Amino acid sequence: MARVKIAYLGGGSSRGAGTMASFMHHGKEFDGSEFVLIDLDQDRLDIVRTITEKMARNAGLDITISTATDQREGLRDVDAVLTSYRPGGFEARALDERIPLKYGVIGQETQGPGGTMMALRSINIIKEVCANLADVAPRARIFNYTNPVNIVSQAVSDYTDIPIVSFCEGPIVFPPVVAKAAGLDPEKLKANLVGVNHNCWSNEATYDGQDAFPILRERYEALKDKPTEDRNGMRALHLAVAMESIPSDYFNYYYFKDEILRERQLAAKTRSEVILDSLPDYWEHYREQAASDAPQLEKDRSRGGIHELELAIEAISAFYNDAPARLPFNITNTGGWLPGFEESTVVELWGTVDGGGFHPEQQKPLPHSVRGIVQQLAEYQILTAKAAWEGTAADAVRALTANPLVPSLPVAEALYAELATAQRAWLPERLLP
Repeated sequence: MARVKIAYLGGGSSRGAGTMASFMHHGKEFDGSEFVLIDLDQDRLDIVRTITEKMARNAGLDITISTATDQREGLRDVDAVLTSYRPGGFEARALDERIPLKYGVIGQETQGPGGTMMALRSINIIKEVCANLADVAPRARIFNYTNPVNIVSQAVSDYTDIPIVSFCEGPIVFPPVVAKAAGLDPEKLKANLVGVNHNCWSNEATYDGQDAFPILRERYEALKDKPTEDRNGMRALHLAVAMESIPSDYFNYYYFKDEILRERQLAAKTRSEVILDSLPDYWEHYREQAASDAPQLEKDRSRGGIHELELAIEAISAFYNDAPARLPFNITNTGGWLPGFEESTVVELWGTVDGGGFHPEQQKPLPHSVRGIVQQLAEYQILTAKAAWEGTAADAVRALTANPLVPSLPVAEALYAELATAQRAWLPERLLP
């Protein structure tokens, strides 16, 4: 079993309790290990630490938990860094979502201008993390869950030698969205999704061993005129049939952007504003569980659920225990595993993780019907990583203009000026208009 020192950057976040519950669920794989929870709020760090310590004790685990608000000291001598943090909190995300709507652009956490701003804030922090690791933990690896995970990985890979791999459940959870919308058994739809994070498509898809698309087309034709509450799923099904490729449902923002924009503009609250309303109850629940002898997180009162960041935890275990696991991950396309993308581009694909590292599987090319938009988003990814790490406001506008959700240069310039001014507290001076 692995005996490692793991820093969790974002350990006092609203996902922190669920993440540490996941680690304790895998506890025997990490028996004897040390966890350092790093965040800005000591009170919340103490709550997550107490919950974790009691879970470890009740499971009979030899686990050491400490906390740090000093990032550099928290990273000292660690073997691995799990990153899942949100600079500016949900307040900054609310700006990402709300301000673009004024310009007729969808505001979203990882897509379009919202994703650009999240990347600028996140990479501003990861740059500091990398500098600290070079000094105090030069052998450490980064297992990243901070959004946008692909752009964060792109920046670290382009500008440092620190090993980084990012994770997202997307390639696992997107195919069932299409199957459920079609009224089919999700277990029988087998689709291999690749591309860039949150923007991947299938290059292979079968249903019960047969070509999936004639079956999906038949189901779509039967259902397309019927009322449904699953508008997101029906859009994804429509897109799958039209493009003959199973999509990430994030592509709904690009292919149905007019109707989604209207929905967002008419909604009373954005997604982040809804989450902000729920945060006090999450923390009340965590305090209740910290005070109990046997903490048990309730799914409906925990941010994201009771088991968080599972893919990264599985990857950490597979690597440090040399216990092979097949997982999706985001990594540079060094071996040309995904045709049509540069070797330096961070791509999302499936592969095996073991004690020797991450071993991507060679992929078939994406269909021509969908390859172009992924390539465009990959170029946007590269431009945004550059702007975030070393660029100016002009570089950020250039990146924003390359995103398919942004309709023109004048909109990009005006939108970026307002977003950056509103978020100046979380951005370096060089990125301010």
